[in-house]
Amino acid sequence: MMNILEKAALEAGRAILDIHARGAQVMFKADCSPVTEADRTAETIILSHLADAFADIPVIAEESVAAGRIPDIGAGRFFLVDPLDGTKEFIARNGDFTVNIALIEAGVPVAGVVYAPACGRAYSAAGTGAEKLEVTAGFTVASRTAIGVRPCPTEPVALVSRSHNSPETLAFLDGKGIAARRVVGSSLKFCLLAEGAADVYPRFSRTMEWDTAAGDAILRIAGGTVTDIEGAPLCYGKPGFANPFFIATGGLPA
Repeated sequence: MMNILEKAALEAGRAILDIHARGAQVMFKADCSPVTEADRTAETIILSHLADAFADIPVIAEESVAAGRIPDIGAGRFFLVDPLDGTKEFIARNGDFTVNIALIEAGVPVAGVVYAPACGRAYSAAGTGAEKLEVTAGFTVASRTAIGVRPCPTEPVALVSRSHNSPETLAFLDGKGIAARRVVGSSLKFCLLAEGAADVYPRFSRTMEWDTAAGDAILRIAGGTVTDIEGAPLCYGKPGFANPFFIATGGLPA
């Protein structure tokens, strides 16, 4: 399965970069969020791969949901797909946008792929292993490195959203005395925690399940946690697919 998910993500990323190079027209959905040809093209590619290989597993994908196409997921397995997470970063022409594909079982993200095509790297996790992948200009995997969270240092590093920061997030960090902060877009924040490059990512603004599921899977498998503000693990498959506010963390204090 992971080979197919990675292949789908890389192919979608190639299409995204092609559109990025020539420029994309920006449109707006009913909720006033931006969408581009890259979002829709990437989703078509991913859905095709998933349908060919896993026709029996329903897919919840961002642009399909926006168009009213929402399959019944029941209580079984399903995929969550965000074909272009960080559309605002894509429009701004910086590298903080990703392709996200996750597998959910009983509300838990058990496998995920996050690909940052502009950065030439991807993250993949399933079972008990999480990896960082270096991706070539020809969209092949050049190397794989096992990753894991780091013990939280005396002076932890926080990650905050580039486009969706909030006063509540800053208040949380101030209350915890966390001064070191790094601004990053998209699901890359989960991946940086997973590889031990930072320690906490609080999110006190709106997200949807497809925004977080793949990164959440990678972080959990790498040894981190993603919980709501009451400390309960984030769950998936909720009516409406909206997340509560959450706190993603790397390793425990040494």
